[in-house]
Amino acid sequence: MGVLGMGGLFFRAKDPDALNSWYREHLGIGAGCSADEADMGGGEPDEWFWQTQGGPMVFAPFKADTDYFAADKAFMINLRVRDLEGLLEQLNAAGIAIITKDEWDTPETGKFARIHDPEGNAIELWEPPAAV
Repeated sequence: MGVLGMGGLFFRAKDPDALNSWYREHLGIGAGCSADEADMGGGEPDEWFWQTQGGPMVFAPFKADTDYFAADKAFMINLRVRDLEGLLEQLNAAGIAIITKDEWDTPETGKFARIHDPEGNAIELWEPPAAV
């Protein structure tokens, strides 16, 4: 099959410019950002693309009545992260509410935390186990 991976995530927002700024400031994602620290200081950032690193990604529809994320939302973003604890410290210092639950974390799947963007969209932060 010819599919290579996700090419984008598009969703409606009340204030797209403000939401873009929030994601860029607090999570370092969006157009012009790079997940590769070596790219951060060199060259011109691409105005359209967020350069990500390859790795595992879950693509999974949930039942319509799931309670895993808010009933009034059609999606939840899951972001694969490095150094979850360090990121949580930064988010906490910025006054962003963080949800963690011991039952979310397992040696097989990794560590998880959840935050919400200013428009109430759930963002699951996932640090996979080192072997993935």
